[in-house]
Parts: sequence; C-alpha cells; structure tokens
Amino acid sequence: MTSPVWQRRRAAAVSVWTAFRRERGGLVGLGVLVAVVLLAVGAPLFTDEANLDVTTAPGDPLRPPSAEFLLGTDVDGRSVLLLTVWGARVSLLVGFAATVLSVVIGTVVGLAAGHFGGWVSSVLLRFTDFFLVLPSLVLAIALSTVLPQGVATIVLAVGVTSWPATARLVRAQTLTIESRPFVERARALGGGHGHILGKHVLPSVLPLVLANTTLVVGNSIIAESTLAFLGLGDPSAVSWGSMLQTALSSGSVSAGAWWYLLPPGLAIVVIVLSFTLVGRALETVLNPRLKG
Repeated sequence: MTSPVWQRRRAAAVSVWTAFRRERGGLVGLGVLVAVVLLAVGAPLFTDEANLDVTTAPGDPLRPPSAEFLLGTDVDGRSVLLLTVWGARVSLLVGFAATVLSVVIGTVVGLAAGHFGGWVSSVLLRFTDFFLVLPSLVLAIALSTVLPQGVATIVLAVGVTSWPATARLVRAQTLTIESRPFVERARALGGGHGHILGKHVLPSVLPLVLANTTLVVGNSIIAESTLAFLGLGDPSAVSWGSMLQTALSSGSVSAGAWWYLLPPGLAIVVIVLSFTLVGRALETVLNPRLKG
C-alpha cells in the first residue's frame, strides 16, 4: 500500500503538471526539448558516425544546400546537418552534466548556509561572494586552459563557476521554510539537523531548484559553446560551438557559406530559448504570484 506521504507527493506532482499544461510557452519549449533530446540520443540509429571523419567526407567542400545535403557541407565536405545532429549530443551532455554539478554544489552550500547560520553561514557566504565577483567566463577559460582539453574539463569548468546563484536562491528559501511552525515543532520535538533538512527543508526547496535548473542548463550550453568557440573544447568532439569556431577560422564568412554558420547558431538559440520557456513556466506554476 502506498504511504500517505507518497500519495501527497503524487497528488502535488499531478497538480503541478496540470497547471504547467496551461502555460503554452512552457509546453512548446518542452516539446522542442524532447524532440532535440530524442534526435541527439537516436543519432547513431539513423546516421553513420563514420561520415564525421574528414578523411572519408562524402561531399565537396562548402557545397550549398541541395537534395543530397539538405544543409550543405562544411569546409571538409561533411554534411552540416549531420554535424549539427551529432553536435547536439556533446552540447546537451555538457549542458546537463555541468548543470547537475552546479546545482548539487549550490544546493549543498545554500542548505548549509541557511540552516546552520552563524560562522558557517558567514564563511559560506564569503566563499559564494568570491565566486560571484569573479567573471565566470574568465574563470572557466582559466580552468580550461590549465586542465587537459576534453569534455570532462568543460563540464568541470562550467559547473564550478555557475553555482553561486543557486546557492543564494536555496539559502533564501531555506531561511523562509525554517521559520515556519512545522519546522519549529520538529526542532522542539528533538529533530536533528539531518531530519529537518531531509524531511522538511529539502522537499520544500526542490521545486524551486528544479525550476532554476532548467535556466542553468541553457546558461551551461551557452558557456560550453563559448569555450568551444574559443578553441578550449575537445578537438576530437563535434559540438555547436566547435562548428562555429571552425566555420570562422576556415573563412566561411568571407566565402558567403551561410549554411555553415546558421544551423549551429540557430540550434543554440532554439535550445536555450526552449529551456528558458520551460523554466519560466515552472516558476509561474510553483510561484503563482509571478502571474501578477
């Protein structure tokens, strides 16, 4: 038999989904995200990865869109459509992985700063402020420069530089929740730190963390594309940022090869906009006061 706690959580999830379906922008964004993720995950099923090899490129360099190559070819004769689809795999992987790392760090720091207070909060807030005043892109570039090039380095560089906003959000929400009567009652009955944080604070904080996560993913994808565009990504992996970097360095702009620049650029815009729409819709659902 399902426990009453799980029944309440299931009912809350159904209520959130019902309210989310009324947000048309959020539904459109969610539909686009699902389609892009399925396309990226299923790329090996309907495309041949061997065509990404520059030594076996099937087309001529910088051929405009045609029936054979719907989005034209790149400077090496590879299909731009194929590159865009496979580039989504790396960009989404880095975006999701870096977001998980960022949100975990920010949530732990925010919970600790809001719950324990005192010198713990002071130290953690000064640590958070240190990362806030540093330009995150500059710090990410520095990390990507000193560490070995690769996807893992990009994930680490983006993840450890984008958590302060989440930490401040979680801390503020933690302070609000811990001032409520049910938390004070649990503390008066002898509830320890683990019980209060795990049973009362964290479940109440998670909805806002989820809404914030969708926005962080979009920022992480932009950060990955920026680092790859600057030549700090994995040279052996195809991503949207590396496509733009190769197109610029190979003279595609002066050659008028718009089909090489437009697909990865539009892909970044569409995916980030979709995450933003979903995040804003979730914020509106979880905080109805935003509707006003």
